[in-house]
Formats: sequence, C-alpha cells, structure tokens
Amino acid sequence: MKDIQFQLQTEFIPLIQLLKYTGVADSGADASAMVLNHEVLCNGNVELRKRYKVVKGNVIETDSVRILVV
Repeated sequence: MKDIQFQLQTEFIPLIQLLKYTGVADSGADASAMVLNHEVLCNGNVELRKRYKVVKGNVIETDSVRILVV
C-alpha cells in the first residue's frame, strides 16, 4: 500500500476533493463513485459521505493508497 502525506492548509477539505487532489481519483466524478461504491475508509470505517470534512489527523484509505492528513 502506498502512503501519501497531505498537508492540509485549511480547517478541512471535502473527501472527494482530497481524493482528486492526491491523484487517487482522476476526477470528482471518479471520487464520488469510489465513495458510493464503499471503496473509501476514513479512520478505519467505510465513509459514505462525499462531502465528509477531512481534518488533520484523519487517515483515508482505499485498496491501494493510505492518505495521512497532516
């Protein structure tokens, strides 16, 4: 599994934007599909909210990537 560190510059970032910005998803539509297909975990739990507010300390995982939000 590939680890990515994402430096958060604001209070939060919506989940689908994070997936797009880190290159995990090719587009916002792809990111939305990943969430709706139960392919994204947030802190070890399946996350179904596309606009989930990801904050510092969150760990977002897919089958091949782990994003550490710092």
